[in-house]
Amino acid sequence: MKKVGNHKSFSKIFFSLAFMLTFSLTAFSQDAAKGKEIFNTNCAACHKLDAKATGPALRGVADKYDKEWIYKWVKNSGDLIKSGDAQAVKVFEENNKVPMTAFPQLSNEDIDNILAYTSEPAPVAAASVAGAPVAGKDGATESGVSNNVILGVLTLVMAMLIVMLFLVYNMLTKIADAKGLEIVKKNRSLMGLFNAYAKNQFLVLVSAILFLLVSAYFAYGYLMQIGVDQGYEPVQPIHYSHRIHAGDNGIDCKYCHSSARVSKNSGIPSLNVCMNCHKNISEVAETTATEEHSKAFYDKQIAALYEAVGWDKSLQKYTGKTKPVKWVRVHNLPDHVYFNHSQHVTVAGVECQTCHGPVQEMEIMKQHAPLTMGWCINCHRETNVKVEDNAYYKKIHEELSKKYGVSQLTAAQMGGLECGKCHY
Repeated sequence: MKKVGNHKSFSKIFFSLAFMLTFSLTAFSQDAAKGKEIFNTNCAACHKLDAKATGPALRGVADKYDKEWIYKWVKNSGDLIKSGDAQAVKVFEENNKVPMTAFPQLSNEDIDNILAYTSEPAPVAAASVAGAPVAGKDGATESGVSNNVILGVLTLVMAMLIVMLFLVYNMLTKIADAKGLEIVKKNRSLMGLFNAYAKNQFLVLVSAILFLLVSAYFAYGYLMQIGVDQGYEPVQPIHYSHRIHAGDNGIDCKYCHSSARVSKNSGIPSLNVCMNCHKNISEVAETTATEEHSKAFYDKQIAALYEAVGWDKSLQKYTGKTKPVKWVRVHNLPDHVYFNHSQHVTVAGVECQTCHGPVQEMEIMKQHAPLTMGWCINCHRETNVKVEDNAYYKKIHEELSKKYGVSQLTAAQMGGLECGKCHY
């Protein structure tokens, strides 16, 4: 009998289609992953997926323009504009006539990968997990025990102890009365004790000397703390996190405080230095947020920076309307003290953390060291001068090494304790 029908069964066709679909999705995923890598390397400096930066937002750009046109635009947008292409001229004018860098090295396949990445749907914000503890107004969670409850329990325990002591006293008094015992209450006169003390001249002399010594000790300690602001941590008009910049991002201290290498003062960085990065960084990553400071808080500080320099994020240009930022000084030496940053940073090679502490861990900058004269002198006594490969110190080192009979010289041995070095 002759069989009628397809040579392939329905199940075979189904599995073939499923395999092809799976392979297509996998290939798309791989293209998008590779496209993300290419995007971050070449495009991220000027473009974001969901927000305008120097260039326009690129999510869904593949649906807006013809692919062949995108190839030409990415490889050399300047030539496309000069040719009079209407669409190229329109895009150029819409983005403040900022020329786009040409990428002739990117192949059509590379651009396809980038388009695959920009065509991915925007991530949906994660909803709050059901049943998760919600923080209350007093900082405690609803599922936990509040501080007020703990305080109330401790107060109740103290009250119970007082009542128990009172009951024990009454019980002992009743037992004494039942046995006919008389409780003798000694009548001690304070005036009598004072008269006896006043008649003993030795005790009076010792007490007076002790009082004077204790008073002098506390008075000296108080006076020595005047002008010492160790731990001073002022709130700045724009919150700047050294933890994020110097810690997480690894920015060198001398990138912002560049004058520390060549000047007496480290200087307050110009806001233009901030804008070198923040022209294209208008918001922080989700992982930057902490329990104390949310992502919205940090984004608000960047917005305050834009207001201060007069930067329009949407137009990607300066408006000319600036607002001065009144920074609060953290470290401040007396006027009669001379300290040169360049001498310590450039010549001596002292790390910033030696004096300023672990700034890469500080959310808010604070004064780490006491900055007292004794603290500076101890550093000069303990720190060896680096004379290797330094012709300036060669002759001085040879002569002083013979004088002191040592191979290493401290800053103190080279005159670091002379009054005129710091006071003039």
